[in-house]
Amino acid sequence: MKKKKTIPWNFSDKQKEYLEGCRTATYNFAEGAVRSGKTVCNILAFARALEETPDKLHLATGVTIAAAKLNLGDCNGFGLEHLFRGRCRWGRYHDNPALYVETKSGSKTVIFAGGGKADSYKRIRGNSYGLWLATEVNKHHLADDDTCFLQEAFNRQLAAKRRQVFWDFNPDYPKHPIYTRYVDKFRSDGLNVNYMHFTIFDNPSVGEDQLKSILRQYQEGSVWYRRWILGERCAAEGLIFPEFTEHPERWTVDEPPKDIAFVTVGCDYGGTLSRTVFTAVGIRENYQGVCVLACKRLAQGKGKITPDELEREFVQFIFEIERRFQRRPRYAFMDSEGQYLTNGIRSACARAGLSVAICDCKKVTITDRIACKMRLMSEGRWSVLSDCKHVIASTAELVWDVNNPDRRLDNGTTDVDTADAEEYAWSCWIKQFSAPPKEKR
Repeated sequence: MKKKKTIPWNFSDKQKEYLEGCRTATYNFAEGAVRSGKTVCNILAFARALEETPDKLHLATGVTIAAAKLNLGDCNGFGLEHLFRGRCRWGRYHDNPALYVETKSGSKTVIFAGGGKADSYKRIRGNSYGLWLATEVNKHHLADDDTCFLQEAFNRQLAAKRRQVFWDFNPDYPKHPIYTRYVDKFRSDGLNVNYMHFTIFDNPSVGEDQLKSILRQYQEGSVWYRRWILGERCAAEGLIFPEFTEHPERWTVDEPPKDIAFVTVGCDYGGTLSRTVFTAVGIRENYQGVCVLACKRLAQGKGKITPDELEREFVQFIFEIERRFQRRPRYAFMDSEGQYLTNGIRSACARAGLSVAICDCKKVTITDRIACKMRLMSEGRWSVLSDCKHVIASTAELVWDVNNPDRRLDNGTTDVDTADAEEYAWSCWIKQFSAPPKEKR
């Protein structure tokens, strides 16, 4: 006898109401907090529609292909590959990964694609899709021209026999294009829209202990807490790290943690109104956190320091870190805007016998870097040595740019260079830092 795996469904009344609306609505928009169950609802509604639709080719998208497969294909046991367990298989459809599914109405193909880059639209062009399932749709590429991923996907659905859209997303700033061009506009235009707003408290699958753990990851009152916990649409304004500004002593230490696994360095090259900054950071074992160990802000501005001087300063900084902490930095992540400077530093380190891997910094959005740092701070996993005055001052004074949503002010009035250098030192491990901290025994 063949055993069957049962998926432990547990829906609230609000989730059931949304799922019922998904049966007939063309546009299904689930907006709300993290862990509110919105993605699971859309996956189930999409799978149900897949059983009935006459169309053969369908689309599932995330910010990247990997995110689409993880969040929609797997989804911690609630994804499409689990819903169709025993009657689906992974494969390729031309150049895209695809899930081939046997349904009650015949064989279907679900193409998985990433929509976060300016050229992402090219991956879905040329096909006609019936159903479209998207997660984190507000992070897909939005533009006023033909590179707009959302518009391209809509265009690809025009020939569908059963055209349906299932989107989920966390709240964003109130004037985000996801609202002004799509969600709110479609609702006000009287289109066939099924919209539901969820909070984390609407998900009965989140237990009390898990809820407390999630709440600890966000500073109460911050833009991330308001958006991702309370599910509010809100603009980022004022101080970025207000709690640190008021109480820097909570994160300031005199000695680094005992569990530093290795040391890494970040470098931001100075611009017209800024200075070059080197920052050394200790990465704790199992990526349980970071501690800022040292910071050096060069006095000379752009055009006033020669490449030779810059190379000498960097080599000296590496030796200073090694002498003080008895550890040679393992990596140095450099500002990618100065390749010729990086090449000179790489050669200077080789001449000095320093076996440090000199790399370009990872291309991570400033918003994601800020969100990661805020989470580490909320969980007590970020700290700074008390003599790192520039890092302490920079973290305390950073503010949001009121004229550019979700961007920090960068006009020379605050020390953004030090913040960049610090974040470059650890931002390539954001994914590892996102794992829940291990409990101390």
